Amino acid sequence: MTESFDPGALRQWWPKPSNPRPIVIFGAGSIVGDAHLPAYRKAGFPVAGIYDPDHSKAAALADKWALRAFENEVDALSVPDAIFDLATPPAAHAAILGRLPVGAAALIQKPMGSDLAAATAILDICRTRKLKAAVNFQLRFAPMMLALKDAIAKGYLGEVVDFDAWLALATPWGLWPFLKGLPRIEIAMHSIHYLDLVRGLLGNPLGAHAKTIGHPNHEVAQTRTAAILDYGDRVRCVLSVNHDHDFGRKFQACEFRISGTSGAAYVKLGVNLDYPKGEPDELWIRPAGGSEWVSVPLEGAWFPDAFVNRMAHLQRFAAGEDHELIGSVEDAWQTMALVEAAYQSSAAPATAIAPLPGR
Repeated sequence: MTESFDPGALRQWWPKPSNPRPIVIFGAGSIVGDAHLPAYRKAGFPVAGIYDPDHSKAAALADKWALRAFENEVDALSVPDAIFDLATPPAAHAAILGRLPVGAAALIQKPMGSDLAAATAILDICRTRKLKAAVNFQLRFAPMMLALKDAIAKGYLGEVVDFDAWLALATPWGLWPFLKGLPRIEIAMHSIHYLDLVRGLLGNPLGAHAKTIGHPNHEVAQTRTAAILDYGDRVRCVLSVNHDHDFGRKFQACEFRISGTSGAAYVKLGVNLDYPKGEPDELWIRPAGGSEWVSVPLEGAWFPDAFVNRMAHLQRFAAGEDHELIGSVEDAWQTMALVEAAYQSSAAPATAIAPLPGR
């Protein structure tokens, strides 16, 4: 199969909508300037404006991008045929969704609420108001991940039987002040991307074993996680995540290894290394029948290009050009259920080790 493997032919981009709708962004935090706006400008998607309860914050960001800062929420909600992009903290999602026009299209920043109960409430709102709503688990849409899924679909790995995620890096949690004091951080705000990606590749696991903890050098609730997803006796899935490996770049890592019965893939997620500046992403594939690892020439990066693909798909779904909404609130709820299972596992006592028998 080596001769037939063309790394440049793997899919990396989602088709663009024929007639993009205007985007109304709720929230003016760092992610909007770092990813949403660069992505939409790159794609040529029209942005109608930005609304944030802190108008001065919205105005500063809007001025930087030559956009409108809405004076009030009513004006933001009044844009006709808009795609509403909720780049807001999880506690704010439900209230905003409850005020969107019936039948509107919306992209909701992950996580889908602060816990599974909140996710269920959001799901109910979206169902009641008939919203075409997706959650922004955009890692599935990164060029490297679209290419990986395409390679798997074309049989270059055979049957996927191993998924390893290894992160040892230093994450600047201070960039997101709204996280301060939240009881759930690492899995709910970061590794949730990986859990969602795994679901997209392997389907829903039977359950999860996990332990997530903080670090004595700071007060962030959790920054270190070890997790095993149970896919039965055929597939092994393990995540080792350490955001406190703050000893210089030399031995830091942010990578996945995906092994199949006849081929394998390696992914480097560059944006997390020296975030938000980041490093280039990488995708390497050892195709079935091949004897060498082959580098896939990536045409974009997780940030901001996954946001381009994510929005392109939602736009196309809203216009009827795509018939299935990937990452819909119905699907995202299942990712939230997996997150909940991981936290419940972490809170449960471990299997006790038998004591040494007496003499």
